[in-house]
Amino acid sequence: MAVTELERTIGQAPAATGTARRRPRGKVRVWDHVVLLFGVVLMMGPIFVAFTTSSFDHVTIHREGMQFGWGGNFLETYKTVIYQEGGFTGEVTGLLMTQNSLILGIGFAVGKIVVSMLAAYAIVYFRFPLATVSFWIIFTTLLLPLEVRILPSYEVVQQLGMLNSYSGLIIPLIASATGTFFFRQFFKSIPNEMMEAARIDGAGPWRFFVDILVPLSKTMMAAIFIIMFVVGWNQYLWPMLMTTEEGYFTLVRGIRSIMQQMIGADIPMYNEALAMAMLAMLPPALVIIIFQRMFIKGLVEQEK
Repeated sequence: MAVTELERTIGQAPAATGTARRRPRGKVRVWDHVVLLFGVVLMMGPIFVAFTTSSFDHVTIHREGMQFGWGGNFLETYKTVIYQEGGFTGEVTGLLMTQNSLILGIGFAVGKIVVSMLAAYAIVYFRFPLATVSFWIIFTTLLLPLEVRILPSYEVVQQLGMLNSYSGLIIPLIASATGTFFFRQFFKSIPNEMMEAARIDGAGPWRFFVDILVPLSKTMMAAIFIIMFVVGWNQYLWPMLMTTEEGYFTLVRGIRSIMQQMIGADIPMYNEALAMAMLAMLPPALVIIIFQRMFIKGLVEQEK
């Protein structure tokens, strides 16, 4: 009986230990979810309040401030923001500004991806003299933000006659040290045997780039596209300097225009500004949600 009790005790020991270990782990998981939910509320709370406030009229917002409830001007406000013509020319609509923002964001992202991939391809595979020095010269441009070089860039765009045009908004900004760095690191991780196999099959540099490197870089391209699209979409200072015609105004600039309407006794259309801010957040959010898996995969994994 003593032996049996001892065996029974030993047999039950791992189970008790396992149970003791599971309890703290469960508590940790619950605490992790609490922290995550708190973060979600903290991040989404201001957005929710801005959304509900946009459903009130501008007089109520000016008098009572931000609103947590639901007003009765939701459809009217958003219909006005999207379709009503305004501005000094009386021809600008929210739909037109959304179109301009999409053109700027997509052109900004696609242009940076193309230029960055070609630059990284030349640095990694052509092995020309001073390739490493050239890369670090490109990389050091990260220390020079747009605001530092905006005046010489404006002078160049003006001399080329590209003011008030989509090309003037996009082309001067498509060089990207960040994109070049990411693609360089990715290309360096690809085995040299692939390049040797392509040479044996008779593939030249361009075919190797198009048929091998581009398909392998899809996830990295998606990650860079998301980053650059959001950056291009949120540009304010550059479009403000490059465009003086209202037909090229973006949503971000449109929000600022609405908030500058306080002249004399006039009250700014706070509800329309908040509604336009909601519309401005929608495309970047959709891009991130749609390409979320590819974004994480492109920054974490390396496909070969």
